[in-house]
Amino acid sequence: MGRVAHLHAEQVVPRAMVLALGGRRLAPLRARACAPLAGHVLEVGFGAGPNAPHYPPAVTRVSAVEPSDVAWRLARRRVAAAPVPVERVGLDGQRLPLPDACVDAALSTWTLCSIPDPVAAAAEVRRVLRPGGTWRFVEHGLAPDASVRRWQHRLDPFQARLAGGCRLTVPVAEVLAAAGLRLEELRTGYLPGAPRPLAFLYEGSTGA
Repeated sequence: MGRVAHLHAEQVVPRAMVLALGGRRLAPLRARACAPLAGHVLEVGFGAGPNAPHYPPAVTRVSAVEPSDVAWRLARRRVAAAPVPVERVGLDGQRLPLPDACVDAALSTWTLCSIPDPVAAAAEVRRVLRPGGTWRFVEHGLAPDASVRRWQHRLDPFQARLAGGCRLTVPVAEVLAAAGLRLEELRTGYLPGAPRPLAFLYEGSTGA
């Protein structure tokens, strides 16, 4: 990776994600994903902490996985204001530094798209969830419409370069199934008002 590309990935992308994904428009989706959480929660792709204001009282602590030091610094105020302790426990969702069956619930929002091996990351979430635990997610990915898929495949190389490895073509439901997770709830559809190649959402939960 060249110096300019490195600076873009390290410094520009985390700040751009705050602007793109941290607004009020997505807050209802974040709140709905967080509402059923309880106990010790693993959040993969913590970013600058946009989910922290939505943690419900039933959550007792959060273990955060976030690869970007810049994003973690940007999260300081939200971490400090969170109603529960938040600890950064790892940098890579594909290799979680946690023992088996140690968390009660997991959370990810707009995360799987930027993990190089999302199946490996999903399998790690499954490993650390206790029996009966739940993973709540909101992710964007591969759309069902052929015309939109064609654009997603065309745009994928540019999206990955501009947005820190984010891909538009992750088949989220298939990824979860390949990791051995059982879908308990799934809602899909396009985010209103957003360009369709970027806006097909998968929202729901899985069982361990």
